[in-house]
Amino acid sequence: MQIRYAIFAAMNNLTENKNNQQVATWLLIGVGMIVIQVLLGGITRLTESGLSITEWKPITGVLPPLNHAAWQLEFDKYRTTDQFKYIHENFSLQDFKFIFFWEWSHRLWARLMGLVFIVGFVYFLIKKKFNRPMIFPMLVLFILGALQGAIGWIMVKSGLVPEKFFVGHIELTTHFIAALILLSYTLWFALSLLIKEEQKVWHTGLHRSIVFLIVLLFFQLMYGGFMAGLHAAATAPTWPDINGQFIPADIAELKPWTRNLINNNLTVHFIHRSLAYLLLISVILFFYFSKKVQGSAIFSKFRLILLVLILLQVTLGICTVLNATQGNIFVWLGVAHQFTAMLLVICLVCLLFIVRNNKKGLSVLLK
Repeated sequence: MQIRYAIFAAMNNLTENKNNQQVATWLLIGVGMIVIQVLLGGITRLTESGLSITEWKPITGVLPPLNHAAWQLEFDKYRTTDQFKYIHENFSLQDFKFIFFWEWSHRLWARLMGLVFIVGFVYFLIKKKFNRPMIFPMLVLFILGALQGAIGWIMVKSGLVPEKFFVGHIELTTHFIAALILLSYTLWFALSLLIKEEQKVWHTGLHRSIVFLIVLLFFQLMYGGFMAGLHAAATAPTWPDINGQFIPADIAELKPWTRNLINNNLTVHFIHRSLAYLLLISVILFFYFSKKVQGSAIFSKFRLILLVLILLQVTLGICTVLNATQGNIFVWLGVAHQFTAMLLVICLVCLLFIVRNNKKGLSVLLK
């Protein structure tokens, strides 16, 4: 009887592990799609394409214009925006098609991503692959996805008002950060189904250090969003100085002084650089002290990846600033810089999941 019960329990464990693997694979596909979506958003922003589609049509907007008349109609709508009137007044229909392509691709990929999540959810639900602990995280996942879409349209609308040539930098940054939160949550969900107990490391000091790095990275990425929204890189395309100074004289020119923190291009630029240096030093220190901790192979791998990524990120950041006035070179360097930032987020989320506060575990989102 005991042998039969043991066999039955083992079979149940195998089935649950298989189900978990399948659900985790689906979630990781979602993580990859979110990364691509953010990159498309970055290209859309850097090519100034975000206002090329002036309406939100969830169903009919799937298809681009299919004939000359349809293209001309969309172009006429864009020509009513202040961005066209004051920035792109010399645009031809062919120029418009280029920026339309990037915004349309960004929106189309968002729809495809939603379809992948919905179809996967229905499939796993029918096949009974979900267990009870997955229900709440799954609900949160869909809420975050819907919220991200709503923030995206609010962002676009922020640029479709009189005397606005681009989307608002605060709305842009909110959209970007919301995407990273969705990415992190989806990844955390997948890790909860993949990482085994023996792969975790229990160390309070390291755990707190990773939390500090994540908070620091959050503000660094927030100011990266401000940089993109304000075109702040072009205000100081020099390094290591900022237009000949290490602390710009005009970083407090707006009144009250708090406005400088989010509206002064040079101040935003200075803060973004300073946070980058602080993050670089912090990661190097984390790497050095974490060598003394005996952990799992996966922990050792991610701590090394973190060091490589931060060095690459700083290098790309410097190259992006130095080429801020160089057109296409700046766009692709900016996208590479953004991609590496997302890899940093992924790496730190993995480390946070692996390194726990103490043996009782941390009361986290999914466990």
